[in-house]
Amino acid sequence: MESNRKVRIALVGAGAFGIKHLDGLQSIENAEVTSLVTRNPDDAHEIAARYRIPHVSDDLNDALARDDVDAVILCTPTPLHASQALACLKAGKHVQAEIPLADSLHDAREVVGLQRATGLVAMCGHTRRFNPSHQWIRQRIARGEFQLQQMDVQTYFFRRTNINALGQPRSWTDHLLWHHAAHTVDLFAYQCGSPIVKANALAGPLHPTLGIAMDMSIQLKAENGAICTLSLSFNNDGPLGTLFRYIGDSGTYVARYDDLFDGRDARIDVSNVDVSMNGIELQDREFVAAILEKREPNASVAQVLPCYEVLDSLERQLRE
Repeated sequence: MESNRKVRIALVGAGAFGIKHLDGLQSIENAEVTSLVTRNPDDAHEIAARYRIPHVSDDLNDALARDDVDAVILCTPTPLHASQALACLKAGKHVQAEIPLADSLHDAREVVGLQRATGLVAMCGHTRRFNPSHQWIRQRIARGEFQLQQMDVQTYFFRRTNINALGQPRSWTDHLLWHHAAHTVDLFAYQCGSPIVKANALAGPLHPTLGIAMDMSIQLKAENGAICTLSLSFNNDGPLGTLFRYIGDSGTYVARYDDLFDGRDARIDVSNVDVSMNGIELQDREFVAAILEKREPNASVAQVLPCYEVLDSLERQLRE
């Protein structure tokens, strides 16, 4: 990596996850945020001052036209991810879109096709690939010390109204399948090192005003025989977040974001797995490194496309 070169980044969307990216980018010496794009004028200049960002706009095109922007990180509403990623690539900018890459397979394929045509770095924020807890398990798998046989995952939130992670009103509707299931569908195939060959889904009743299923159950099977059961809910009034249980031939492990425990609830130290315990920072480090090293990043849009093919097949099942 070119140690003295900086990747100049436009951060688009200064909501809950946009701030997480700004915090992570501050720890990356090869990254510099030169532009902030946000639709919230009340917070824009305060955030720009706090993170020493010289340019502020409410229009992505303003950032794409700047010579001091090499790359863009999109932390915008899900329905905008694909169209904005395409705009970035057409403008000659590297791009990382927060998960999900798109809310349709057609749009995801379009982004992958343009990335291949331009040769630019295009990445999606599949953060579980970077969390030290999941990295620790992947390293055991790579050394032949653990073979995954079953993954059981619970993804639970309490969102009976249209609010974001900060409890603020949201201008768009979140989705259990195209957003939250994407984390697990991708992680399961990634940890197995084997493609998903069978997928089933059941959904509960649609919410009367949000128009989405509030509860969902998904089953997956990888080509190597491993299986996954994923339960998702926006109705869960209890402990929130996602819990991953890895059941394998030589142990059981439970990952709660960046914390890892064995099957008897003894904590496993993952502090030395990577240079940080912050999965978002590690994700952004990979994005910056791939740009400087002119290589494909982990979680490139091409690598995660099979996830969206599975989501599409599940959506078609649910429609039927």
